[in-house]
Amino acid sequence: MPKQAGRKVMGAQYTRRSVRIRVDAATTVSGVLAGPKPRAAAALPLNGVAVVLGHGAGADMTNAFLSAVHEGLAARGALVLKFNFAYTETGRKAPDAPARLVATYRAAAAWLAAQPAARGCKLVLGGKSMGGRIASHLVALGEPADGLLFLGYPLHPAGRPEQLRDEHLAAIRAPMLFVAGTRDPLCDLALLRPVLAKLGRRATLALVEDGDHSFHVRKSSGRDDAAATAEVIAACAKWLARLASSASRPARAAGARRSPGGGSSSGRGGTSQAR
Repeated sequence: MPKQAGRKVMGAQYTRRSVRIRVDAATTVSGVLAGPKPRAAAALPLNGVAVVLGHGAGADMTNAFLSAVHEGLAARGALVLKFNFAYTETGRKAPDAPARLVATYRAAAAWLAAQPAARGCKLVLGGKSMGGRIASHLVALGEPADGLLFLGYPLHPAGRPEQLRDEHLAAIRAPMLFVAGTRDPLCDLALLRPVLAKLGRRATLALVEDGDHSFHVRKSSGRDDAAATAEVIAACAKWLARLASSASRPARAAGARRSPGGGSSSGRGGTSQAR
């Protein structure tokens, strides 16, 4: 992983720079934009893809896993923005109200879409756990996107599988990738598979064997966390490359707009099998 040098960091095939994103008149949040070097971009498999990644509820955008995915996709040619939600920007631990989370994500997506380097790119929204779930609510509310990328979608609270968060997913017409660990306590695969069956060809499932909600794996799996993270990046890159080569236009949600704070929220995750 490259070492930071001021506002820009040079990698083997990409650069990073810190950015500020305005949410409203009183609020800005931090972000980091990573993208391929201009001379290398055309030859890379994810050239033409722009991705927004939101962090999970218990972390911020500096989370090691999220950062590895952020830079791993940029190294493959994608233009990738990771950002903080407003509550982590101010050092608070409790997430903002759902509407505030959605507004912050909307601002981040609009910021990336407005960048000259993103013109003509497929726009994919997603993130780790809560970040991906908020992206799904945003698209279900009508925000255009070419795809959704879920890294450990929190289908239900831990220990409460009856409280599914999947109802709003039916309104999404964009392709979705669910990357999940097989030991994820927030995503029972026996509950996830029927949800994906209802979504049909829009949903792709990739499973990380022995991974938990943070994609940690046990020594008994025969590999370490770095190997599991590499599997996640490879699964995302494969799916994004297919998306980049498609001729589809940004899909909007079908049906009525729904509140992200309502009982209509529910979703699931996965990593190694495609559907």
